[in-house]
Amino acid sequence: MEPGRAQVIVKYERATADRGYDLGGGLTPIAPRRDEVLSVFVERGLTPRLTLQAKAGATRGHDPWVDYSGRGPIEVGLRWTAQRGPRSSLAVYLGAGEAGVGRNAGYAAPGKGSLDLEARVLYGRSAVWRGREAFVDLEAARLKREGLADETRIDATLGFRPAKSWLLLAQTYAGQADRGELDARWIKAELSVVRSFGDWSLQAGWRDTVSGRETARDRGVVLAVWRRL
Repeated sequence: MEPGRAQVIVKYERATADRGYDLGGGLTPIAPRRDEVLSVFVERGLTPRLTLQAKAGATRGHDPWVDYSGRGPIEVGLRWTAQRGPRSSLAVYLGAGEAGVGRNAGYAAPGKGSLDLEARVLYGRSAVWRGREAFVDLEAARLKREGLADETRIDATLGFRPAKSWLLLAQTYAGQADRGELDARWIKAELSVVRSFGDWSLQAGWRDTVSGRETARDRGVVLAVWRRL
């Protein structure tokens, strides 16, 4: 992010589940649950190499044992660009987060969790394919979590512009919790389309937990408004 420039993303996510992945990775019925999150993500360029990013929001949900509503997780951190070329970049992110009243891990009860510390490496590369812009983003992170098992995460995004004002995104979010009470792991897939209107953009998509172990098969819509400042 260039110095003085910023981006704001307001996102609504709704996920429901009535089945989950057991210890062997097979699907089994679970008690129905619903989780909703309305979040605001902000990133602002501080220097040519340093970007501040933060996230906050509200959450609510329901399952047979609890109803919850209130503040979602709060996250803040710095992203430093270690290397940048004409078509690629390598960056490092360090941040901290405070858990909210909702489900702070897909395998945990609502409200469980406290302080998170995160270290993340990000690599992005863009290209032109048949005259159209495309890019890939790969990220690997390690989270130290209080009140929850530490986690390793790997995220990937493939983007393609079929036209100047349209962007197609295929994303995966994979993770594994350190062995503790539960040996949880998950792979979530998300497909979405983004339509830009100058500095504004609208996003609509669908997310599904396509594989896992000891975690619910959460799935639902993702809606967002992007604004460049």
